[in-house]
Amino acid sequence: MPGNTPPPLPRGEGEFASAPLDDLFTGLGSSPMGLSADAAADALARVGPNRIDSARRAGLARDVLRRFGNPLVLVLLFAAAVSAFTGDAASFGIIAVIVLISVALDVLQERQAQNAAERLRAQVSLTARVLRGGREAELPASEIVPGDIVVLAAGDLVPADARLIALRDLYVDEALLTGEAFPAEKQLDPPAADGAAFARNMVFMGTSVVSGTANALVVATGRRAQLGAIASALRKPPPPTAFALGIRDFGLMIVRATVLLVLFVVLVNLLFHRPLLESFLFAVALAVGLTPELLPMIVSVTLAHGAIRMAGKQVIVKRQSAIDDLGAMDVLCSDKTGTLTEARIRLIREVALDGEDSPGVLRLARINAAYETGLKSPLDEAILAEGPPDLSGWRKIDEVPFDFQRRRVSVLAEGEGRRLLIVKGAPEDVLALASAYDRADGTQAPLDAVARAVAQETFDALGREGFRALGVAWRQATPDRVHADVSDETDLVFAGFLAFLDPPKQGAREALAELAALGVRVKVVTGDNELVTRHVCAELGLDVSGTLTGPELAMLSDEALLARLDATTLFCRVTPPQKSRIIAALRRKGHVVGYLGDGINDAPSLHAADVGFSVDTAVDVAKEAAAMILLRKDLGVLADGVREGRRTFANILKYVMMGTSSNFGNMFSMAGGVLFLPFLPMLPTQILLNNLLYDLSETAIPLDRVSDATAARPRRWDTGFIRTFMYVFGPVSSVFDMATFALLLWGFRASEALFHTGWFVESLMTQILVIFVIRTDDLAGDRPHPALVATSLGALALAVALPYSPLASLLGFVPLPAALLAALAGLTAVYLGFVYAVKRWFMRRHAMG
Repeated sequence: MPGNTPPPLPRGEGEFASAPLDDLFTGLGSSPMGLSADAAADALARVGPNRIDSARRAGLARDVLRRFGNPLVLVLLFAAAVSAFTGDAASFGIIAVIVLISVALDVLQERQAQNAAERLRAQVSLTARVLRGGREAELPASEIVPGDIVVLAAGDLVPADARLIALRDLYVDEALLTGEAFPAEKQLDPPAADGAAFARNMVFMGTSVVSGTANALVVATGRRAQLGAIASALRKPPPPTAFALGIRDFGLMIVRATVLLVLFVVLVNLLFHRPLLESFLFAVALAVGLTPELLPMIVSVTLAHGAIRMAGKQVIVKRQSAIDDLGAMDVLCSDKTGTLTEARIRLIREVALDGEDSPGVLRLARINAAYETGLKSPLDEAILAEGPPDLSGWRKIDEVPFDFQRRRVSVLAEGEGRRLLIVKGAPEDVLALASAYDRADGTQAPLDAVARAVAQETFDALGREGFRALGVAWRQATPDRVHADVSDETDLVFAGFLAFLDPPKQGAREALAELAALGVRVKVVTGDNELVTRHVCAELGLDVSGTLTGPELAMLSDEALLARLDATTLFCRVTPPQKSRIIAALRRKGHVVGYLGDGINDAPSLHAADVGFSVDTAVDVAKEAAAMILLRKDLGVLADGVREGRRTFANILKYVMMGTSSNFGNMFSMAGGVLFLPFLPMLPTQILLNNLLYDLSETAIPLDRVSDATAARPRRWDTGFIRTFMYVFGPVSSVFDMATFALLLWGFRASEALFHTGWFVESLMTQILVIFVIRTDDLAGDRPHPALVATSLGALALAVALPYSPLASLLGFVPLPAALLAALAGLTAVYLGFVYAVKRWFMRRHAMG
């Protein structure tokens, strides 16, 4: 019947904000109790997951086809087609098998790595509290659908666009959408035209709750949300990291070398009137041999294995490229609470301005803490842990929520015949707003210069003893006062200080020493008082070379700050924007900076750092901003993560150094060999098979062990170092290749087939075995991983066995005489010894440079 037809759903923020709530509930098939489980499942199937980038991962078939779009693979397929057209069935079959094995290996390894990475990210994915069938449940944010009722509190990220249906003192940071620095106050029934950038009775995906609580009806998810629409319109890839740029530069360097060598080979063969097809196939095979086609797979698999190992160390990696930044990190900026201290804060004393005990201070603070609706700090919890406050006869009127610029919270409350504005916050800020103070006899006195000096001495004395302090003040309000704002926080009466103790964290001293041994300098960036922070650092043995406070920092130009950074260990009483400024300045000085934080105010700093760390118990805003999540807020966990990051980087570098030493040298020798050899140094199919076996030998590099000495210092991608390494070790390999040519031609009077076979075996010996020399400086103590030994020796054994197998004639091989095989083995051993000696010289020279 027409009367039962639900009203059409609104479109756009304006219509959602103005539509009657009953119509929204009806249109979405929901109620104030939320959706049923079945209705939610149907909605999820209909609208899809609540993700901005909701594109599904490519299927297996598409993944395989994408590999066949690779220019190198296309060249190989073209070569296979030419071979088939000319009747060279052997070449066609070998090329086809090589292509299929390479593609299968790449797809299999990369998909396994992606699956492992996704499982790890799922451990720390964002969740939201939702009413389903009247019961509150915590669900992954991606499963939220229109019609759900989300429950919001301070510190939460808003998971979707939603219409508010109930709230209490709700303030939301909408800077992501509006650019406004100050939180927006939300209302259920805002004025029709109040000038707000976004409707005050709605909350939007990606914004964060600063204070208060609310229930909201979800009206748009994923790309249909405001943030989704903006992100789709402005979608662009993130800027590449230094690691990604380094990999790209390395690839371009290899491509340039490949093009030059291939053109050289084609030109020489044309001049010598050699068969065009064979020359073309040889040039193509040479290009394949020179190109590090496994590099993307090695990088992704190594990073994935690194992420898995780091998960075992209680570090969950959200952004895999950050592993390289972690390995290069040389400065860690961290807060004090929970990192250097236990975060088990206890209220120890309540004192008046002159340091004498004053129970009245605690009474005011407990009223303030009990009625505060924002994110409860550990200090608030310590205040309320003293026992349930006696609020009989008291009622809350209004609140000015805490923010990190003011560093205080104010509550307007009425009780005992008075209406008071009770202020609690950073002592220096509260004292600055006071004009009087409470005396022991219950009267007030002016807060003159003498009284301020007494208050400062009391505050400093608490700090020297390691106590963290809060200031408490109050002001009489008129009986008709129903709203409070920042302008009311003046002419306060200072009641006194609350002194808290947060003992140094067990194991923090050892963790700090461990980070120092790893070449990571720890800088404490905190909103706390410098005296308290110095006391904690002294107990933990952290050498404090200098201290800079927030007010001092505000007076410094960027150039002056840069000059003071390296000599400063403690940054105290700093605001969130100042934290970001410190991190940006450290990065400008060339440091790779990590930042550890878990609060709402830490999100900008987590974004500003090269690698941001948060903890599993952090607020949503911090976890979303972080690149890595610690399952325990412990510097010891972080030290383990740094080692794993460096091991991961070292394994990627092993592959690169392998490719720029013997492999590049062998391919260079092949190109040079066409000048004086009466035949091609190796047949095209043999080069491709050589490349396949070489690639197979390297697949276990991501699993390899890394010595403690290698992990003990920060490592950065350095294209200049890699280029120099190639210029030194490529020619070393080529010299021994020429010695092999001489041995085969003049020592054993090798025929063309015997030359090809001997050169095939010797080139694989040098290419594969050199990894055991390059991978470490300590051949005796740093043993390779068994998987690397197995893949390397397995590929080498196959190469040696092929000339004696039934496939030998098909591949153009002949059996090698025992004397020749022994001579090639001896030459390889001399080569490896020479490479080791040159490497030690090269590394010493590089370290000195």
